[in-house]
Amino acid sequence: MIHVSNLTMRLPSGGRMVTILDGINLDVPEKQFLAVVGPSGSGKTTLLGLLAGLDRPTAGSIRFNGTSLTDLGEDELARLRREKIGVIFQSFHLIPTLTAFENVKVPLELRGDPDADREALRLLDEIGLADRKDHYPVQLSGGEQQRVAIARAFIGRPEFLLADEPTGNLDSANGQRVIDLLLRLHRDRGSTLILVTHDPSLAVHAERIVSLRDGRIVQDEERAPE
Repeated sequence: MIHVSNLTMRLPSGGRMVTILDGINLDVPEKQFLAVVGPSGSGKTTLLGLLAGLDRPTAGSIRFNGTSLTDLGEDELARLRREKIGVIFQSFHLIPTLTAFENVKVPLELRGDPDADREALRLLDEIGLADRKDHYPVQLSGGEQQRVAIARAFIGRPEFLLADEPTGNLDSANGQRVIDLLLRLHRDRGSTLILVTHDPSLAVHAERIVSLRDGRIVQDEERAPE
């Protein structure tokens, strides 16, 4: 489903070029749950941004179901994200002027889906936030905001879901609720899930763990998830 070949990212810093990713090669099959782990500065979030088409690599290629992301224009990338890719950010990135209900249904509204309202209400009920549907992000706790962000990412039934430290801004109790929700929706909806995390307790739920260090893959382990 996803084929990454010789992916390299270099950025200028202090008058010199710094290598963030250094020749990454990676294949991710359909419906797999892959955790990407590594210390701060290892290139995890940069890799996720490239996979989402939010940034362009210095060299190398990314193919998504045979389509080369690196050859697409900005409008084509935006369309691909809208139709095929869901992204969950550590900082939630909810639209502050929209309610929870309105935030969740945004992806379907952008597609012109006539069932946007019904699907958003159903998904809010599924994540236990139906009674908070008319609340704005500022009126929700961090855990509730992240659950809304997860619902928004899943509502379009994306083939490919990316999550960047989804529990990083939460306490342990809310973090566990978010983990449970993410795993349940992944299982029920069958999206390929790539999760960036520094939290071992989250990574152990994955079928496969790829470890990065200094922009390179240093370990690639398939395992039985806990």
